[in-house]
Amino acid sequence: MTAAAATPLLGRPAFAAPKRGGFMRIGTNDGSQTDTLDPTTWPGTFTGGAFGGSMCNNLTEILPDRSVAGDVAESFESSDQSKRWVFKLRKGLTFHDGRSVASKDVIASMMHHASPNAKSPAKAIFALLDNIKADDNSTVVFNLTGSSPDFPYMLSDYHLPIMPAKEDGTLDVSNPVGTGPFVLEHWEPGSPAKFKRNPNYHKDNKPYFDEVEFVPIPDVVARTNALLTGEVQFINNCDIKTLAMLRRNRDIRISSTPSTRHFSFDMNTQAAPFDNPHVRLALKYAIDRDEIREKVFFGNAEIGNDNNVAQTLKFWAATPPQYEYDVDKARDHLKQAGLASVSVDLSVSDAAFPGAVAAAQLFKEQAARAGITINVVREPDDGYWSKVWRQKSFTGVDWYGRPTVDWLFSTTLAKDAAWNDTKFNNDRFNQLLVQARSETEAHRADIYREMQQILHDEGGMLVVAFANYIDGVSAKVASGTVGGVYPLDNFKLSERWWMA
Repeated sequence: MTAAAATPLLGRPAFAAPKRGGFMRIGTNDGSQTDTLDPTTWPGTFTGGAFGGSMCNNLTEILPDRSVAGDVAESFESSDQSKRWVFKLRKGLTFHDGRSVASKDVIASMMHHASPNAKSPAKAIFALLDNIKADDNSTVVFNLTGSSPDFPYMLSDYHLPIMPAKEDGTLDVSNPVGTGPFVLEHWEPGSPAKFKRNPNYHKDNKPYFDEVEFVPIPDVVARTNALLTGEVQFINNCDIKTLAMLRRNRDIRISSTPSTRHFSFDMNTQAAPFDNPHVRLALKYAIDRDEIREKVFFGNAEIGNDNNVAQTLKFWAATPPQYEYDVDKARDHLKQAGLASVSVDLSVSDAAFPGAVAAAQLFKEQAARAGITINVVREPDDGYWSKVWRQKSFTGVDWYGRPTVDWLFSTTLAKDAAWNDTKFNNDRFNQLLVQARSETEAHRADIYREMQQILHDEGGMLVVAFANYIDGVSAKVASGTVGGVYPLDNFKLSERWWMA
């Protein structure tokens, strides 16, 4: 996993130039009756692709090469050691209902996540925010209390779309309009979301499809059948066991995109018995990641080492030692925790990550040899991200990763981050997270190396593997280079792809 992005046609000729037309249907591994239009609640692929990437745009976007560019913002620049960021909005940009996009809409969209009472997974992005001001109707200024060189990257988070402000200055999350490539025609929670092309989209010639529909199909067998029968033209999270069969079908191709994605079993470090660091270490030595990679992922993954920074990211650092399967070490750490044995519940579902249930069952067998009883609790797919993840103490998690280390740590491991599901709270780690933002490149590397080692040694994230995004695509659909930070071409599939 060394490339930043990959073309979806592996070993085949390049596609012809994009052309307009067609109805694209996208089958996703999630989408539930608990979904809403409020971006603070968007948990994953369905909401990110349908609402974040099709209905809306952000101030910035991540390109397939992982660089950052303006989207709703035409340009941006910083001053005062990256403490002051100025964003110029595109001229003539309108929402789907015809209203012009103005600075007040950007401010409302950001404060929806940054206000003191906000409960948003993106709230940690604004930890350094002092204030947001409108210099004029198309200029927004962010004043920060500390340096943040990665700030434009962070504003591309799919939870931060630009939506219309109400008269009182708050965000109108009940009105399904954005500036995105597609206009929402119909959607009810748990059902498909249907869109038509936005005729006034600000990017030349895009989008290419006339219509798109996002179809929630959590069951992987049903999702695969939908692709085989032509009910949908794209599915994410292919069942790895079926890849050989799918590759033999001339009407289907497999898109395998190197990514920052990782699968983990996450422990709440504030809840017993995971609040004992020796219990966490016992579990880290009681899992045979190599066996899981071969038997569950069929070699289509790289083993993790309880550091959630992908090797493809700048500032990745090795974190020795590599946790190997070692029953004696696992038992020794249990003994240091004052235990001869321990029993824990591990909650998973097919929605957690591809192969999560099989990986959990194999982990159960491996850990039993070390005196650890793992009760695998198979949770319902529907509502997994709202009712299980962050609610139970030991869960399977599919992490997308982020394009910068600061953003990744700020979102998943900072003390007060909404998505800090392990409740990790290390004073040294939190101090270094802030310090790194104002340091030179060389010193940042040293700081991030220390932080990754702390995470490896003390964290509650048991990273099973890093994996590509493996998707099934109709041969009738084409694309350019595919982004691998988020699924669905960084959630821009509906904008960037076309009918072949």
